[in-house]
Amino acid sequence: MSISKNFSRKDFLQTSALGMAAVFFGSSFTKGFDFSDKPYFNLKPIGRQFSLEGYYIWCSSPIWGEDGKVHLFYSRWKKEKGMGGWLNGSEICRAEADSPFHEFEHKQIVLAPRGGESWDATTCHNPLIKKVGDEYLLFFMGNSNGKTNTKRIGLATSKSLDGDWTRPDQPLLLPGKEGAWDDHCTTNPAFVKGNDGKYWLFYKSWNTQEYETQKGPIRGNRKYGLAKADSPTGPYEKVSENPVIDFSNKPDNAQLEDAFVWKEKGKFHMIARDMGFYNHEYGLHLTTKDGIQWTKPEIAYLDMKSYIHEPAPPKHLKRFGRLERPMLLLDKDGETPRFLFGATQGGEFGTSTTFVFEILNK
Repeated sequence: MSISKNFSRKDFLQTSALGMAAVFFGSSFTKGFDFSDKPYFNLKPIGRQFSLEGYYIWCSSPIWGEDGKVHLFYSRWKKEKGMGGWLNGSEICRAEADSPFHEFEHKQIVLAPRGGESWDATTCHNPLIKKVGDEYLLFFMGNSNGKTNTKRIGLATSKSLDGDWTRPDQPLLLPGKEGAWDDHCTTNPAFVKGNDGKYWLFYKSWNTQEYETQKGPIRGNRKYGLAKADSPTGPYEKVSENPVIDFSNKPDNAQLEDAFVWKEKGKFHMIARDMGFYNHEYGLHLTTKDGIQWTKPEIAYLDMKSYIHEPAPPKHLKRFGRLERPMLLLDKDGETPRFLFGATQGGEFGTSTTFVFEILNK
């Protein structure tokens, strides 16, 4: 693990030690921090609240239902496909629990790959569930060839969390023209209503030539763009030919992914998975007023071993120890973060599961 020049080894060790103390003594690990890079979220681990034998689970997007339960829209694929199965065999499902403190139970398959010539023929992934007015919006990513270059964001709609879902015949947002920073794909949707009355859709992409020609463990540089629409169902128009979040001028090919955006007290917040700004195990937190100019990232949360202690994982789980696809369950006021949901490798079935944290007062 690399340590940022702004985050010393001493600070890192202090952070990890306090995190482990929290596990054993049940106290908030942020209490007593005396350095500036403490995580934005003060987290209390609840646990692996959802796992399925024979499946990898990823992309856990929660929402309060009218029944008072928590409905979880998640992606899954069969264990025999390995970790890479998200790209060529994922489906989106719904699970329920009485609260985030209870284990979730699978209820139904919501969107499965359609096959044939469909734009989402080979995978359905990246679910993000939202409600605007009396309509539920399920943003997701599909692809048509089992590869990254056909990933496209789509939007399914329903009047009820248990369906029926109106499924799109065409993607919601297409990549840029050849040579553009976002000519490879559109994926990882993040959605919020802006302060300009428009609906904001943030998306991840990267440049195909960089992706095909660069060397190293991570090829290409993932950035975020912004598109806006007058209606939550679109059409969406990109606000600029340039990304709104771009770390490509940082060393070591720093980047980010898995963004989640919300509005709180008049300001817009983003959490995302770090991909080299500090390291590859932390979460990032950024803020903005206009969706375009974002603050320098701070640490949102630490690596998993700072919160929990688990046995060493099987050798095939090479991403064990980090929380990915961070999603928030907001209070019923629609603004205040109460629970952090994420995907992390491990669990009793040797795959990946949903992990839930309670967010204590910041």
